[in-house]
Amino acid sequence: MSERPRIAVLGAGHVGPAIARVAIAAGHPVTIAASGDPAKIALITQVLIPGAEPRWAADAVEDADIVVLAIPLHRFAAFDPALVAGRLVIDTMNYWPPTDGVQELFEDRRYGSSEIVQRRLARSTVVKTFNHTGYHELEAELRPAGAPDRRALGVAGDDPGAVDLVAEVVERVGYDAVRLDGLRHGRLLEPGGPVFGASMSRPEFERAVSAEAA
Repeated sequence: MSERPRIAVLGAGHVGPAIARVAIAAGHPVTIAASGDPAKIALITQVLIPGAEPRWAADAVEDADIVVLAIPLHRFAAFDPALVAGRLVIDTMNYWPPTDGVQELFEDRRYGSSEIVQRRLARSTVVKTFNHTGYHELEAELRPAGAPDRRALGVAGDDPGAVDLVAEVVERVGYDAVRLDGLRHGRLLEPGGPVFGASMSRPEFERAVSAEAA
């Protein structure tokens, strides 16, 4: 693996391009794919995500170290798990019925949404992050390491090595990564959770999630 892991972003709406831009700024090679022909997003990529390479989805993930899943959640039921089999997948999606409508796949409240994603992507390793900050805030709130107003982001997953790799990306792009104990605690990052949409320092974030996880 190169010093900067190669990232494939699946989704060219709002969230995907924002993550692609901060990853490129942090020195990561980035490919991006929408649901079809990459020619359809070539111009928008050139203008809004300079440095990213538009590809077909299968080509984008082929040589990626990390795949960012940034598609609308209501499209996930039709997503092909084989596309990301054997891959480390960052789940940035949220289940928010007022926006997405009721999605039967995500209605089992025994599980957080990323646990449900992991169950469906059984041959992938899922890590949850980047879901609890607005795409419009992602670039504006970047800060260098050690800055007093640097914001924390949670990173939840069941595979410690995968969590560490994703946490390094989060740190590199400009946030303090707070590791959560297992994908089950990813629900703390979801809408209605204690840190969703909140700009917190690492100590504030850690206190908020530890109080809920206790």
